[in-house]
Amino acid sequence: MTWETPSAEDYRQLAHQLGRPMRGLHAIAARCACGAPAVVVTLPRLDDGTPFPTLYYLSLPSGTKEASRLEAAGRMAEYEARLHQDEQARQQYQKAHEDFLHTRAQWGVVPEIDGISAGGMPERVKCLHALIAHSLAEGPGVNPVGDWALADTQWSLEVCRCSPEV
Repeated sequence: MTWETPSAEDYRQLAHQLGRPMRGLHAIAARCACGAPAVVVTLPRLDDGTPFPTLYYLSLPSGTKEASRLEAAGRMAEYEARLHQDEQARQQYQKAHEDFLHTRAQWGVVPEIDGISAGGMPERVKCLHALIAHSLAEGPGVNPVGDWALADTQWSLEVCRCSPEV
C-alpha cells in the first residue's frame, strides 16, 4: 500500500470532482497521470457518526463515467455469471472481500457494517465503481471483478482525461 496523506489541494480537487466536500477522507490510494486524486480511502465511520462501508472510493470523473458506462451496458450481470462459472475467480473474490474487511478494520470496527465490504462482495457484483477503485488501490490480481472491468475499458490512470479546471 502506497497511500498518501491528502493535502489541502487534494481536498479542493475532490470537492470539485464530487460537487461537494469529501467526507471521511483518510488517504489517497491512486492518482491520475496529472496528479489529481482518483481513488480515495475513506474511514469506516464518518465524522457525524454515520457508518461508511466503502473503503475505496473512485472519485475521478472519467473513471466514474467509465464504471457507469459498463454498468449501463449490463456488465455486472456478465461478471457475476463469470464468477459463478470460475471457481478460482470466485475464491479470489472471496479473498478480496476478506482483505477489504481486514484493511478497513485497521481504522475502526463499526458493528453496523460488520462483514459488509463493497461492490456486492463476496457473492454478487453490485457496484463497479467500488470494485474498480479496489483494483486501482491494491493493484492487479487482488479483485478479479475490478480487474475485468478495467480490462473492458478504454480508460486508464496513465492517460489524463481531467478537465482543465481540476
